[in-house]
Amino acid sequence: MDIDTRIAAIAMAMALIGGPASSVPSAATQHFTGKWRNPKDTVHLELHPCGPNICGNVIWATEASKKAAMRFSGRELVGQQLFRDFKLGDDGLARGKVFVPDLGLTFRGAAQHLDADTIKVKGCVVGNLVCKSQIWTRIDGPPA
Repeated sequence: MDIDTRIAAIAMAMALIGGPASSVPSAATQHFTGKWRNPKDTVHLELHPCGPNICGNVIWATEASKKAAMRFSGRELVGQQLFRDFKLGDDGLARGKVFVPDLGLTFRGAAQHLDADTIKVKGCVVGNLVCKSQIWTRIDGPPA
C-alpha cells in the first residue's frame, strides 16, 4: 500500500473507533454497508454487518498495494478485514478499529455518511495532532 492508501486506511479506522457504543439500527447500518473505493482507487472494501456492528474486508487492490502489504505482513491483502467493529453512535458517526497491513498497526477512526454515494472518513495518527480526512465513493448501488 502506498502512503496515501495507508493514510486513507488510518483515516477510515479513526473515523470508526472510539466513543460510546449504541445499538445499530438496520436502516442506519445500510448507509455504510456496500462496496467502497478510496479516492485514488487503489483499494476497494466491502463494508458489511458483523453482529450489531459494521466490518470491512478488502475485495480488490492494485498490484502496488498488494505488494506493499505482502512485504510487511506476508499475507495477501485481498480478503483481509481492515475495518473492525464499527459502532454507529447517536451522533451518526461510525467509530471502530482499522488495521493497516503494511504497517502492522491498528488505529481508531470514524466515518460519516454524507449521501447515498459518499462517506467521509477521518483518522488521526498521533493523538489528534496528525489527522487526515478523505471522501470514499460507493462503487455499487445504494442499498434498497
